[in-house]
Amino acid sequence: MAVSPTTGQPEYIHDNTTERSANGSSDHNKTENLCLGQWMWILTMLTALVGLMGNSIVLWLLGFCIKRNPFSIYILNLAGADSLFLCCSFLISILEFVRYLCDSFMQKLLLYVTYAFYTVSVSLLAAISTERCLSVLFPFWYRCHRPKCTSAAVCTVLWTLGCLLEVVGIVICYFSSTGLKENMCLEFFITELVWFIILTCVLCVSSLILLLRVQCSSQRRQPPRLYLLILLTVLMFLLCGLPMEIGEFMSRFNIDVMTQWLRQLLACVNSSANPFIYFFMGKHMHKKKQQLRVALQRALEDEQDLESETRDSAHTNKLSF
Repeated sequence: MAVSPTTGQPEYIHDNTTERSANGSSDHNKTENLCLGQWMWILTMLTALVGLMGNSIVLWLLGFCIKRNPFSIYILNLAGADSLFLCCSFLISILEFVRYLCDSFMQKLLLYVTYAFYTVSVSLLAAISTERCLSVLFPFWYRCHRPKCTSAAVCTVLWTLGCLLEVVGIVICYFSSTGLKENMCLEFFITELVWFIILTCVLCVSSLILLLRVQCSSQRRQPPRLYLLILLTVLMFLLCGLPMEIGEFMSRFNIDVMTQWLRQLLACVNSSANPFIYFFMGKHMHKKKQQLRVALQRALEDEQDLESETRDSAHTNKLSF
């Protein structure tokens, strides 16, 4: 389009070629971003499948092949939460390619279910780190006065709270009256955020105490594998699991610091890495061929329980003589 020049003004001619090149460049960038997002969702699906295989092996071994102790009960539930989270992440990745086949409400419902398992996983990790911290700070209570059903009771409570929290969120944000929906949904989001901050703080403080314990014990002898396993799992969560919550929080305020596929991919890496951490920590360096059951059993052995069993057996032998 050309604008007729007036006296004393320079002539202005609209350059259609520049506009077309600018639009072409913009469309090209969008196409590249779209292709990158599709490839990342495919990578998320592959990561979820690998994680499902690893967590399924852990579930099978802890459920049917290995004698359970208080710590292995937590790991069994954590593997279950990670497996369900990876299943939902796999479905989310598929829906990114076939959005037209699924209702928007079903997609949002799947996101809530996914986040429920994510919350349960974080809660279980905080419980694992906290109980191990209590065993370090109060060893006499942990060995003598800790109720035997503590692990099962804590896991049941955390599963109930995590799932109930997301059910309440679905009811408030999608089925409440129009006038109250916005305010109630915001209050629910704040409550959910406070709960997650509490879990993260508990996780960090208890892990810091364990880290100091490992640092002190490493000067005298090799630190227990169990402590190192917990610290590696917590570190993996801080690097790969925590960004999902931060990204979700920022997106509520329309601040996209991280794309959805990146948040989902990192969270899948976090859930998929846990079984490999277990087997790596239990692997015997001098044995090239080792069963996964033996490696997992060695990784989850509680040194304190082994020491108490050794003392009890020695005391029994003395009495028999």
